[in-house]
Amino acid sequence: MDSVVIFDTTLRDGEQSPGFSMTRPQKLRMAEMLAALKVDVIEAGFAAASPGDFASVHSVAEQIQGPRICSLARCNENDITQAARALEPAARKRLHVFIATSPIHREHKLKLSREQVIAQAVSGVKLARSLADDVEFSAEDAIRTEPEYLAEVLEAAIAAGASTVNIPDTVGYTTPAEMTRLIRFIQENVPNIDQAIISTHCHNDLGMAVANSLSAVEQGARQIECTINGIGERAGNASLEEIVMAIHTRADHFGCDTQIDTTKLHPASRLLAGITGSFVPRNKAVVGDNAFAHEAGIHQHGVLAHAETYEIMKPEDVGVLQSDLVLGKHSGRHAVVDRIKQLGFDLEFVNVDQVFADFKNLADQKKRVFDADLEALITGKPHSEGPWRIEALKVTSGIGADHEPHADVTLVHEDGTRRSQSGSGDGPLDATFHAMIEASGLDLHMTGLAVRSITEGEDAQGEAEVRATYEGNEMKGSGLSTDIVAASARALLDIINSVSRKQARKQAGDRGDPAEARAAAN
Repeated sequence: MDSVVIFDTTLRDGEQSPGFSMTRPQKLRMAEMLAALKVDVIEAGFAAASPGDFASVHSVAEQIQGPRICSLARCNENDITQAARALEPAARKRLHVFIATSPIHREHKLKLSREQVIAQAVSGVKLARSLADDVEFSAEDAIRTEPEYLAEVLEAAIAAGASTVNIPDTVGYTTPAEMTRLIRFIQENVPNIDQAIISTHCHNDLGMAVANSLSAVEQGARQIECTINGIGERAGNASLEEIVMAIHTRADHFGCDTQIDTTKLHPASRLLAGITGSFVPRNKAVVGDNAFAHEAGIHQHGVLAHAETYEIMKPEDVGVLQSDLVLGKHSGRHAVVDRIKQLGFDLEFVNVDQVFADFKNLADQKKRVFDADLEALITGKPHSEGPWRIEALKVTSGIGADHEPHADVTLVHEDGTRRSQSGSGDGPLDATFHAMIEASGLDLHMTGLAVRSITEGEDAQGEAEVRATYEGNEMKGSGLSTDIVAASARALLDIINSVSRKQARKQAGDRGDPAEARAAAN
């Protein structure tokens, strides 16, 4: 089966998007994840753009092993030699040269004739080829270029030494049908096209970047340029995770696959979101929080009976631990009963009919019913709090080497046990979580955090939702406060208490005493 080359430009085109700039250490951290993801090519930057970009490309070339490391360059001597110098440390390198070919770019930006554009393209490719064995040529704004002229440019670039020719939809203008016709035209009208790989680089201005890229693959393109989370200029680029999973899931249709380790897709998405401070929309395909979440009762019943009834991909295939059956007003009895069992309650001691009726009433009043809410309905207590409470929490943060974020926490158990613990981390929340988990003595692993304002004004109340795994199961907790650190700490405490209560129920059940198990549940 053919393999499609995944050319990742998160660090170049993605970073050019407003709000997504990265420091050199951040670029290196992201590049390490891209290497673990097993992308074929990492476009590390535009070396001639600035000293900082040069340094970033050089650092990635020096420290990242596995993928080819690439730098973009215009078809001029300075850009190309700068890119080659930045790439010198790379074990495997690629020079990516480009020039605009469309009438609007030729006339208004370049002020060059057709013949002059071809001459510059050939000169640029030849120089790049003298400095690197792997050269890619891009015809910027290819989609709006006259097809016959585009074929002429590509033929000349291949003859000059380009082994990959890229067809960019620079302004996100084309449609899948148009892309299909263009790739077919190129294959039929560029005599030496068999000497190069056809590539696409699609922007998402009209929301069709992924569809256009896949249309090119259907016609024989074997490289796709894309970015994690689809970030990039204006509305972004084709989304790497969507491209990869479309090809992987529908290999029967596309007749090809990629070398990507799909289990790293979700971690890569979350790492980029953390680095850039730009959160992934809940409804984002493949990596959004709702991608494997189900609230409708019919869907939940189907997924519990057989996951493929409503899931065409396995959560674990993209690095998500498990599907999320969200408990809300649309949820059905099967999902509620399944969650009751996950919380460690013995159904023999639970009035399921009453709990489900109470659940429906509560779900009408709030968007989401959390584990603690469900426990309260089962036990009949107004709040399923304890056994732990936060007696004291002190958090410090700052900027500079002498101001590492630090947290001191004291947890008190209902049996009188008091545990104090200190922790440090990348930020005040990270430090708080480390200290609390150590104090709890539980083997919890943080997997997510979301904070949102639920009231308005300077003293707005915030809600924090924390996710963590325990013994292979994902747990969720929520907390409220006008202080986001306090809200997040309470959300984690919600999980700690849920696990502690579950342990108590399990221990009582293991002793074979139904009355004691009932007491532990209540």
